[in-house]
Amino acid sequence: MLFSSISVGTTEVVLFTIGIAALTTAVMGIFGKKWNPRGKHCYVTGGSTGLGLQVAIQLTQKGGNVSIVARDEEKLRKAHQLLESHRVSPEQKLNWYSYGLNTASASAAALEAATAPYGGACPDASFLCAGSSAPGFFVEQTEEMLLKGMENGYWVQAWSALEIVKAMARQGKKGCRIIFVGSVLSYLSFVGWTSYSPAKHALRGLVDTLRSELLLYSGYVHLYVATTMNTPGYEQEMKTKPKITAKIEGEDGLSPTVAATQLIKGVEAGKCHIESDLISDLFRANTRGAAPYHSNVIWELILMVIGWVGIPIFRWGADSDVVRHKEEHQRYLVERGFKPPSDD
Repeated sequence: MLFSSISVGTTEVVLFTIGIAALTTAVMGIFGKKWNPRGKHCYVTGGSTGLGLQVAIQLTQKGGNVSIVARDEEKLRKAHQLLESHRVSPEQKLNWYSYGLNTASASAAALEAATAPYGGACPDASFLCAGSSAPGFFVEQTEEMLLKGMENGYWVQAWSALEIVKAMARQGKKGCRIIFVGSVLSYLSFVGWTSYSPAKHALRGLVDTLRSELLLYSGYVHLYVATTMNTPGYEQEMKTKPKITAKIEGEDGLSPTVAATQLIKGVEAGKCHIESDLISDLFRANTRGAAPYHSNVIWELILMVIGWVGIPIFRWGADSDVVRHKEEHQRYLVERGFKPPSDD
């Protein structure tokens, strides 16, 4: 799991704090009506594999009308067959659309096609799961690689969001939701993520801005704070990931099924920033800026206290790992032909 090396106290302390949080939630109660996808049009980008596919499956199981969008037609057909096997009602609309989403025009065309069966109405909920990453050292990046990093980490979601918000404003449809997929790297970063983390920080800024602006249209926005997930995209990511980056992250990761469950639960509960595990919740609570608290204020305070101690420990540990990696990194640069061998 991402940042699994963080020490946040003994097992007893963690269990105690979780117990207090559960108790206070039970006492306080959450009386607001939860969001329910049943009968609603749910638009899922990146819906052919990984997190997007699992989100689409679970929304289908909950009775939603699901439209999935991705580039690869073969993967989309297989994904659509899976959705059909999980439908709970013959009235459900389960459709797929093959579009790239890396430009505004393509994103507009995809949304237009997906909303046609609904008379062009803006989707009730849009889950923007498309995206990818290619970690590497900053000194090895090219102009093309850095631009691609912003495209795959930010624009591939931002272009879709732009068209969705325009539809919300034009149509005056209330209660629409946009769910962005960010990362713990929306809150912090370290060596190896220079082409990706800036995009996720930008995405977090867009979410926090839209949280305010969508009040004009009675809409809602969410940011799912993903950690490492065992997906086909992760396997591709590992091909370029520096050893030191992988060491700081740790080896464990969430399955896309578990991640999708956490994401949807967060939307149902109305959370603005949605954590995927304890570590992501820790960084969320300590670096959320002006984003709303979760309903359990006592748990928020507990997380802030733990973070006050734990986050500096993580930073110290990560920095120490990087410093110890210096000599190996110098050899790597020579091997890659980036710098000449030393005369020493």
